[in-house]
Amino acid sequence: MRRLLRRPVRLVPFGFLAAILFGTGLLMLPWATSEHRYTPFVTALFTATSAVSVTGLAVNDTPHYWNDFGLAMITVLTQLGGLGILTIAALVILAVSRQLGLRNRLLVQAETMEFGPADVRRLLTRIAATVFVAEAVMTAVVTARYWLSYGYPPGRALWFASFHSIQAFNNGGFTLYPDGLVAFSRDPWLMLPLSLGAIIGGLGFPALFEAVREWRRPHRWAIATKLTVWGSVTLLVLGFGALLFVEWNNPRTIGGFDPAGKVLASFSQIALTRTGGFDIIHVDRLAEESYPLLIVLMFIGGGSASTAGGIKVSTFFLLAFVIWAELRGEPDVTVGGRRVANASQRQALTVALLSVALVVAGTVVVIVLTEHVRYYAALFEVTSAFSTTGLTTGLTAELKAPGHYLLIGLMYIGRIGPLTLGSAIALNTRRRLYRYPEEQPIVG
Repeated sequence: MRRLLRRPVRLVPFGFLAAILFGTGLLMLPWATSEHRYTPFVTALFTATSAVSVTGLAVNDTPHYWNDFGLAMITVLTQLGGLGILTIAALVILAVSRQLGLRNRLLVQAETMEFGPADVRRLLTRIAATVFVAEAVMTAVVTARYWLSYGYPPGRALWFASFHSIQAFNNGGFTLYPDGLVAFSRDPWLMLPLSLGAIIGGLGFPALFEAVREWRRPHRWAIATKLTVWGSVTLLVLGFGALLFVEWNNPRTIGGFDPAGKVLASFSQIALTRTGGFDIIHVDRLAEESYPLLIVLMFIGGGSASTAGGIKVSTFFLLAFVIWAELRGEPDVTVGGRRVANASQRQALTVALLSVALVVAGTVVVIVLTEHVRYYAALFEVTSAFSTTGLTTGLTAELKAPGHYLLIGLMYIGRIGPLTLGSAIALNTRRRLYRYPEEQPIVG
């Protein structure tokens, strides 16, 4: 136990696992379902994992299967998963004792990836304020829209608004509508707040705070912040343009919309594709050219230390800079006038290759377990689970128990991260006092 506490990063997988098992137990109870029946273990486990990992995939019709208690539990688990179990624990300690010890600061550092333990108290306070303000503003705007424009009673409007606002900011994909948010795809008063909330939540707190603090001097941003912010903008713009172009004349999605509706629906879908998980356009009706686009965006995901999943924007663009430097024959990888450490390059390569291996292996297993499945549908579903996105072509509900257990594992690994998991289960980390002679093997 003492060795475990000396390496707090190892507690991250166990914290999320404990939350998943706790949620599974509650969701199995009969008073969590609309028919007041016990929920099968695999269904409860899948839903709890999907909520804690802020994915949003479901094996049943969420608004009809679960009652208010079950939906409230899903909301709580999503909030816990979005902020991180260890961050929540540290916030409680901060509120009760007004003081954090070094051990607790190190635990939060392992989850939030903040740069130093001395900044943890300030970081936690700002995280709490940011989450509260963002979700409160989103809830207020969406509540007013539901109430004034759609005739929802005030209480129902507040419930629907708060549920979807929490899901959006935490990049979860659960909704209270069987068809997602397709019915509201042309409503800017709903789509824009939810999209903006997902974008902010997916940036990551370290990058978000630095970008806001130094917004007049972006040249002073750290490399991680530059990669995350400008990379997210690039992916959002390119993804939006590509989806709009491909789906413009598709009568099954946005082909029948007016130009403004096409633009809004495409932008919202792309903003919520990068691990947000809401259906703004019927995913199973997309043109086949759109699936590779969404798969790539889901796989990349959002920012580090954010509510989003995927291999992370900074990882993807760091590897792009590595490739560019190698093609140009540069001795160092530089971003914004700063040299990138070799350790960071190895970590990015490790995360990317492990993630590719998991997605490919998962896709093969799904194809083996499912009859007459389209390969891109299997790839889409596996990528959605691993990247904790929650978009689905409908395949998840069709899978049997072995397929559900596979997606559960992918959602769990995707939330805590391949590198974090590898660090947590490693027995020892040794520092060698010697180096072997260097040799250059043939590559290619």
